[in-house]
Amino acid sequence: MKVMRLLSSLKHDESERGIFHLGRALVKNGHTSIIIASADEENDLVKRLKRDGNIYHQLYMNKKSWLSLLQVAPLRRLIEKYDPDVIHVHSRTPAWVLHLALRRARVKRRPKLVSTMYGFYPINKYSQALLDVDTIITVSDSVTNYLKKGLRREELEPKVIKRIYRGVDTRRYPYRHNPSVYWLRHTFAEYPELEHKKWLVFPTIIGNEYGQEWLIDILGNLQEQFPNIHVIIMDEDYREGDVAHEDFRQRSNTLGLSERITYVGSKRNDMREWLSAANIVMALANEPESIGINALQAIHLGTPVIGWDQAAFSEILQPLYPQGLVKKYNAKALCKAVRNQLESVTRPEMTNKFTMREMIEQTLLVYQGLYEQSLAEEQAQAEAAAVKRTRKGLSKTSKTIPESPYVKIELADKNTKVRLLKDDGKTKEKEQATDDLEATQDH
Repeated sequence: MKVMRLLSSLKHDESERGIFHLGRALVKNGHTSIIIASADEENDLVKRLKRDGNIYHQLYMNKKSWLSLLQVAPLRRLIEKYDPDVIHVHSRTPAWVLHLALRRARVKRRPKLVSTMYGFYPINKYSQALLDVDTIITVSDSVTNYLKKGLRREELEPKVIKRIYRGVDTRRYPYRHNPSVYWLRHTFAEYPELEHKKWLVFPTIIGNEYGQEWLIDILGNLQEQFPNIHVIIMDEDYREGDVAHEDFRQRSNTLGLSERITYVGSKRNDMREWLSAANIVMALANEPESIGINALQAIHLGTPVIGWDQAAFSEILQPLYPQGLVKKYNAKALCKAVRNQLESVTRPEMTNKFTMREMIEQTLLVYQGLYEQSLAEEQAQAEAAAVKRTRKGLSKTSKTIPESPYVKIELADKNTKVRLLKDDGKTKEKEQATDDLEATQDH
């Protein structure tokens, strides 16, 4: 089986989409894995893919860029070259490029198409290419329900939808992992204000949809009871022209809370260490979250997570750490949940749910099912063509067989056997002459 996957970016997809693990699993099972993305051939991530046995090609299919349409012809050539059985698209722009490339592609049989919806994408013309596939993979039940409602509202035909949760690599995020002494010393040297503090880690950037304003409510209400409470934000300490960032900075400064907040930057490769060292990881997105990968990673590390009871956070915390769910969407309920956790630490138990292995196995089953469906369709078409050829041959043969000239059967007399009479004019004349002769002899 040949599987081709189309991506806009490799780095953005690494933790959420299992690009490397899925490619490795395909190769390990004897399949061909072809990956097409915008990363340069010398990129470390690309080298990692090739080392695992994947075939890589670079095409610039950047999100929401009209220049991506220039890749239609190059993609068509790659499809004709490899003749993949399954093509998996991971975002909308590559999906459009793919559909345009397939229009004139000369392939033995049309590949089966798979797409993944990683968020609550608007059900509109731009998303249409992501929906015109054989199977849609959604990353949570929340996205599945949203998609079904959207499809009904737009009066589109029913789709084959398969929910596959994003998984965590348990080897990279082992339960109760502890940061190294070297990492802790380096961190305290860079951020001395973090030593001997209770860390509330906000594992995302600041934005209108991420809920950083709730951190001010937590600090304002709990700083007297917990004087060593400290917030760590995975964002830069300043972003020019960012209204949400500026508003948060001004409010924290005005309330005298800025000394209790540390910004450690968003471009880090040590997220695991921050999540495992945290006392609590905060999941406070104002808008429904579709994946919640950071909260999921923290749960697998054994770190408590507190988040709103909605969308992906609810689907993750309900089976794994229900005491971290905040049912009521207000500051009082949120502060109560944080207080309870700081007073009486309860950690999530080890789990085998939401793992990378489970995600890969389910995705491979989707590929295999589509591949077998394609083979069955091809076999059915071949059998139908064979039946058609057989019928056509029988029809020609029947036309070449002459009709029998013997069409009348009658008794010659009472004592003789049946005789055949040729149904033509001469036979009738002979019969008449014989009858006349017999009549003359009788007279």
